[in-house]
Amino acid sequence: MTTPAATVAAQANDPSFDTLWDELVWRGLVHVSTDEGALRELLDGDPIVYYCGFDPTAPSLHLGNLVQLLTMRRLQLAGHRPLGLVGGSTGLVGDPRPTAERTLNTRETVAEWVTKLRVQIERLLSFEGDNAARMVNNLDWTAPMSAIDFLREIGKHFRVGTMLKKDAVSARLNSDAGISYTEFSYQVLQGLDYLELHRQYGCVLQTGGSDQWGNLTSGTDLIRHVEGVSVHAFGTPLITNSDGTKFGKSEGNAIWLDAEMCSPYALYQFWLNTDDRDVIDRLRVFTFLTRDEITEYERLVAEEPFRRAAQKRLALEVTTTVHGTEATTKAIAASEALFGRGDLAALDADTLASALAELPNATVVRGTSVIDALVATELVASVSEARRALKQGGVSIDGGKVDSDEAVVGGSLPGGVSVLRRGKKALAGVFLA
Repeated sequence: MTTPAATVAAQANDPSFDTLWDELVWRGLVHVSTDEGALRELLDGDPIVYYCGFDPTAPSLHLGNLVQLLTMRRLQLAGHRPLGLVGGSTGLVGDPRPTAERTLNTRETVAEWVTKLRVQIERLLSFEGDNAARMVNNLDWTAPMSAIDFLREIGKHFRVGTMLKKDAVSARLNSDAGISYTEFSYQVLQGLDYLELHRQYGCVLQTGGSDQWGNLTSGTDLIRHVEGVSVHAFGTPLITNSDGTKFGKSEGNAIWLDAEMCSPYALYQFWLNTDDRDVIDRLRVFTFLTRDEITEYERLVAEEPFRRAAQKRLALEVTTTVHGTEATTKAIAASEALFGRGDLAALDADTLASALAELPNATVVRGTSVIDALVATELVASVSEARRALKQGGVSIDGGKVDSDEAVVGGSLPGGVSVLRRGKKALAGVFLA
């Protein structure tokens, strides 16, 4: 069995690039940065300490966070030393959203989510060797600080005029919701994080999404004012789909990295459905394939798009990175079996159940007729339509053709479930109560 940790150990940067910065730029990972020439030289020199922060605003990280984690991993592969920060304190406050105030979670909830996020981050970085990653929690240095100390030692270095110009703040000031002092102060807290990590570990680089640029530069500005030195930051672009839909969503739901919130099968299917216009950019950002390999997939997309070779490789690589080889192999087997290229009965119960949950599905009592199950799963609109489908020979259950109106759902597949098929492509899952 290959775990995510083993997958991490096998990753490598592309040696065809002269510098790490060149590869980051080619992969489309640099949208905004401090001095580019200085950053290129910094990343091409002796090992540095860098960090990226993740706030526990949910019990799982999502695909936007995965961009940051893979960017961190690329820097680590070049010999640099990562700090993975989980925001035990900033998670209690919440960074300003463009539209409305966040709902504050309880301290207990945030602490629980801190633990969950740490586990996910630890699966995607290496904690071995000379440049082993280290996990930190900003609650460790903010909790002991009094409000007076915070205002005197940190707050005095921030100018309100500058803070008001930050994109997230200005957007909220111009909205009906306005912004609370709590969220307005978020950038000060993040600036404090960078200062503390600079003092404790010599951290000289912060990475993050470009939408966080105002928060990133609050740290570089604070360190310049307090310590009199220049440190760096760069922001990755926000990823969008060519068709205008929001990246990282599937039918309105976020794609999470936690297997309980988004199964390996669902994650695999999400990547498999990537648009031809987007798949090459996704390969650059989310995989460690080389420039030559990605160029070849670009040719295949142009010349043989029906094979969906690039999508299959993308789905394989990302699902393996997040969940490991065994879970990915099971997801692929389920995908193939559901669409007639494998044995449904050979699947394990958990994988099959998670796959069926992604299909139209219904829960019925044992002995329910196939006709009623067709209606319950909405593969047909009515009983009469179900009877016609049976007469036309277009219905199967658990891989066997149904030719009788008296046929019932037996739940003969692993886990006591059934798979209904109407025609070649319309599928539904049936769970038995």
